[in-house]
Amino acid sequence: MKVDRLDISYDPRTVVDAARQAEADGCAGFWLAETRHDPFLGLARVAGHTGIELGTAIAVAFARNPMSTAVQANDLQLVSEGRFNLGLGSQVEQHITKRFGMPWSRPAARMREFVLALKAIWQSWATGERLKFRGEFSTHTLMTPFFDPGPNPHGPPKVWLAGVGELMTEVAGEVADGFLCHNFTTAKYLREVTLPALARGRAKAGKTLAGLEISGPSLVARDEREVAEVKRQIAFYGSTPAYRKVLDLHGWGDLHDELHHLSRRQRWDDMTAAIDDDVLHAFAVVGAPAEADAELARRYGDVATRVLRTA
Repeated sequence: MKVDRLDISYDPRTVVDAARQAEADGCAGFWLAETRHDPFLGLARVAGHTGIELGTAIAVAFARNPMSTAVQANDLQLVSEGRFNLGLGSQVEQHITKRFGMPWSRPAARMREFVLALKAIWQSWATGERLKFRGEFSTHTLMTPFFDPGPNPHGPPKVWLAGVGELMTEVAGEVADGFLCHNFTTAKYLREVTLPALARGRAKAGKTLAGLEISGPSLVARDEREVAEVKRQIAFYGSTPAYRKVLDLHGWGDLHDELHHLSRRQRWDDMTAAIDDDVLHAFAVVGAPAEADAELARRYGDVATRVLRTA
């Protein structure tokens, strides 16, 4: 199981140093999240300074269109000499409509089409075939030589999808090269809900689950300060209606109701206090680095091919 470094709030001024440190620490890859800064910009800065894999975990697909995303990902695959992984996620409706001002509907269907459009665009550049993608949410039928970068000598990047719900997870199994488990995933949810959904998607594509890369959950807390931070993350995710089904599986549906109520009143400290030790240990590993790595391997080593660890 590969261990990658994930920087969820990177600084573009120091990102090269952070990536070099990840490589020096023996990490297999360096991934950036889209939170305060653009992950594509950060990885473009890093590409020429490291030799490890690079990835977005995640870039918000629905804040973009397939063509602009295809261009950015193709360029990063080129400058990284084939080391780029395009990790995409949908985000939740309020962020897409109220923060990005973009449309929202049928996220699983929209994501499936988004990935298929990406692959059609890359295929057109690779082969010179006429671009003729017509979808329900976007159409791409114009590609003149002036805008065609031509074949990428390293091939297209791998596409990873993040998901929690069964429909999005099934889409990932069908059209993606890898699946990014959301950190609001327990070992029970992974085995009873996520893996069967991925397998259904793979079957639609005539493939087996064995051919799909999976990055497992990796919430880790090493001390009391980090325990408090992890509890805050769990509380935030648990307040989101789209993620309630994870809590329901454990019989903790009432906790979602409480967290959602508190979040609407911006009572963040009370939300954190609502996360007890049973919930904490279901979602996170608590312990020193060596102990945490051993526990992550015990929980997910038979399923995950890699984990993304925050700095």
